[in-house]
Amino acid sequence: MPAPRAQEAATVSVFVQRFSATRRGARLARRLATLLLDLWGVPYGGPASDTVTLLVAELASNAALHGRVPGRDFELRLGYDVATGVVRVEVSDTHPERPNPPGPEAGVLEGGRGLLLVEALASRWGVDERQGPGKTVWAEYTVRREAVRGPESQSTPDSLLNDPLR
Repeated sequence: MPAPRAQEAATVSVFVQRFSATRRGARLARRLATLLLDLWGVPYGGPASDTVTLLVAELASNAALHGRVPGRDFELRLGYDVATGVVRVEVSDTHPERPNPPGPEAGVLEGGRGLLLVEALASRWGVDERQGPGKTVWAEYTVRREAVRGPESQSTPDSLLNDPLR
């Protein structure tokens, strides 16, 4: 009988949640992503956490404002592959229109620069078809190893636990 082998630690963390396609839903998605990143070892308030949080905020707000279909939610899927350092943000909505980022000639607008931020901050991003109506807009960001802390020092910021709706 062979000796039992030690089980390797899981290197990928994934979270999936649906949110109402409202500003409040987008805000909750952003806050929850920040909390999850901290729990996964990407410290709250660090550059990697702030960048991924901004990616989530932009994609979720786009889903709530431009991808909104009455009576339909949007879905956030957040994944972190510890081995490669890649955090993948996916936001799916049921609106059929694909996003079209404005060109640099757009000038100063009240809005419309969210996808330009995504393009500037993400390692890669794109839009995929999804099963059923709509699309999935995704972005990936590579976290540098020095930006990650070990599980022994993980702590959740009290401000996130005490006021998750802020």
